[in-house]
Amino acid sequence: MSNDNKWKDFPVLLVEDNKHDVFFIKRAWKLHKITNPLFVVPHGEACLQFLRHEGDYANPEKFPRPGIILMDIRMPIMDGVECLDILKKDPQLKTIPVIMLTTSKEEEDRLRSYQLGCNTFIQKPVDFENFSNAIRNIQIYWTMSELP
Repeated sequence: MSNDNKWKDFPVLLVEDNKHDVFFIKRAWKLHKITNPLFVVPHGEACLQFLRHEGDYANPEKFPRPGIILMDIRMPIMDGVECLDILKKDPQLKTIPVIMLTTSKEEEDRLRSYQLGCNTFIQKPVDFENFSNAIRNIQIYWTMSELP
């Protein structure tokens, strides 16, 4: 791998409570040979703890700062919109790009996510093939983008 692409292998944080979606995403990761390390947390509160190195995520070497966050909207404890709002108000965290993922077709979710500063919004497909293609498209997005 050339040094120019080395920064593109940053860690990715997936904030997702649905075990089936996590399984599909990990499967798509392998299928598309995505080399970025994938970390998974089950809800927004755990996301903030991961990013702030608190509680179970206190070790910054074991839980590195992600280069991008993939966040579900509908989750228990703290949903993705609430987490996004807190994240984008935090000077230490607000520059991390966030891609919102949801099965919701409600325009309100999309508008609120963009108002709070998400970088893009992707509706999760139901079947694996389309889900896998969506993950591949997300990977192409961050590969082509100049993310911090």
